[in-house]
Amino acid sequence: MRLAASFYSALHERVRAELDRAGLDALLLDDPLDVAYLTGFSHFPNERPVAAYLPRDGAVLLLVPDLEREYAADQRAAADLVVYPEFPGERSPFAVLRDAVSTDPVRAGYAPSTSVGRAAGITSAFPDTAWVPTGLVGELRLRKTPEEIALHTEAARIADAMLAEGARLVGAAVGGAGDLPTETELAGHVTRYGAAMMYAEHDDVVVVPMLTGGLVYGGPNSAQPHRLPGGDRLRPGEPFMLSLGCAVGGRFVESERTFLLGEPTAQQRHYYEVVREAQQVGTEALRPGTRCVDANRACLDVIRRAGLGGYLRHRQGHGIGLGFHEPPWVADGDDTVLAPGMVLSSEPGVYVPGHAGYRISDTVLVTDDGPRRLTSYPRDLTDIVIGV
Repeated sequence: MRLAASFYSALHERVRAELDRAGLDALLLDDPLDVAYLTGFSHFPNERPVAAYLPRDGAVLLLVPDLEREYAADQRAAADLVVYPEFPGERSPFAVLRDAVSTDPVRAGYAPSTSVGRAAGITSAFPDTAWVPTGLVGELRLRKTPEEIALHTEAARIADAMLAEGARLVGAAVGGAGDLPTETELAGHVTRYGAAMMYAEHDDVVVVPMLTGGLVYGGPNSAQPHRLPGGDRLRPGEPFMLSLGCAVGGRFVESERTFLLGEPTAQQRHYYEVVREAQQVGTEALRPGTRCVDANRACLDVIRRAGLGGYLRHRQGHGIGLGFHEPPWVADGDDTVLAPGMVLSSEPGVYVPGHAGYRISDTVLVTDDGPRRLTSYPRDLTDIVIGV
């Protein structure tokens, strides 16, 4: 699924309006996600610069190395291609870009994420231009358009299906159809399932660095929130976590659940129910006009009031879009005011060393009417118990 050419033409006009307001003549962005946002060209970033140049007047340009030329054309990038031969090469790639620019901008912007080395290359190639950092495209990326929301919604459907398939595979093993899977086996299975589902149901799949994927960990391993899957086998009586993600048209979601293998103990019930309540309260707080810091506090205070504050390891959530993790941050220190069109994770968790971690995550769209969960896998205790 790709965004139509009309999406990019409308986006370019929005960016130009922001350039006018900021007193800028052009914008040059080299962050891979900014490039994908402005042109639809997704690529694997490396040492060879790829950049989008958007002037206040004139064609949008996409700077690519020669080895990316055909690929950019195949992706129908919403920009005119400017190709340089190799890097480092005899000339700077940005000097090649300068040759394609009709008039030097007087004042132009680049993203704050641009490295010092890249910024030096840009200013050297455009010596008569005053270059300033600007976050105007990052601000535009915060609020998704209806076209982008449709992609997030489809990604959510597939991510939920991956969760269901993971639970099915484990349930079949508990029922006697073989050994319980290892973390790596389960992660590989659900990732392949989601990718196969996407290719079976869509003719034009946009491949980004991660199409489908996720973290899987069981028992004490799940107390390490970003641990990679290993060779440990899931064990009866222990929780395990499926932390899954999916991108459709380059737009991500995450859908995460903690499952319990066998009849839950009183301790397991308590940990899970506290996290479930915190996730419900935190999700309800994701409303227009609410500051990220306040939503985070409302969410995590549920866990603190239950006496489990010592097991907190992270914030309530983060923004999701072209990046799996991107602003705004639903965390202490982020005063961003939520607005319709923002897409966020709501994923509180508690992590008990030597025992397990418990986390529930949904991808949530902020609307005028309040929060809307895009992912919808059930969250009640009875829905996540396997083998009873």
